[in-house]
Amino acid sequence: MVYNWSINKQQCLLCDEPCEGHPLCIPCEAELPWLDGQCAVCAVPLPTRGLICGECLKRPPSYDHVEVPWRFAFPVDTLITRFKHQARWPFGRLLGERLALHLQHAFTDGLPQPDLLVPVPLARRRLRQRGFNQAQMLAQWLAAALKLPVDERLLERIVDTPPQQQLDAATRRRNLRQAFRVAPAANIEGLHLALIDDVLTTGATAEALAQLLKRAGVVRVDVYCLARTPKPGN
Repeated sequence: MVYNWSINKQQCLLCDEPCEGHPLCIPCEAELPWLDGQCAVCAVPLPTRGLICGECLKRPPSYDHVEVPWRFAFPVDTLITRFKHQARWPFGRLLGERLALHLQHAFTDGLPQPDLLVPVPLARRRLRQRGFNQAQMLAQWLAAALKLPVDERLLERIVDTPPQQQLDAATRRRNLRQAFRVAPAANIEGLHLALIDDVLTTGATAEALAQLLKRAGVVRVDVYCLARTPKPGN
């Protein structure tokens, strides 16, 4: 599927209604599952803004802040799935551009800008199966929109762990022990980095990578992603 972003008369990617100059019509964009109340650290959905969830208070994560525009709910969940598993890249680009706008507003409101964008690396087996790394594509789109540098080789996945879906947080953490490394020639001491991924679920991958980066001398690690899942049972 090729989507022409430059034409004025086009159809909304969600409802197929005519819209001019944008991939989404105004009603569909308004109905996206925007994440309002959230934890000020991990962005898990909460009833109101400005709070820190009990889990982050009890065991603060190694990453400093998660910035995310949406809950993992319809239709964002469907768009991410089609992008990630069906190579429907226009859906990924649409979400990536909206994430870039969200980040621009966050920077204006005081969120510190990172020195470097770093996509979460994909296991080699899944990269061969899928043919692309969705986090890498998102990082490229964000880098272009935000005029920030991106390093796609800074992090390496050296252990091909089982798929993380359907696993609880403790099992995910065990899976990810020793799974990543910082590229041997990397010089990142004193930098502020932003990890790029599609969805934050338990935060186990972000935690493992943030620990690794902090040990390598990084002073701040943020996470930018498209969607955040609620805690199990919520």
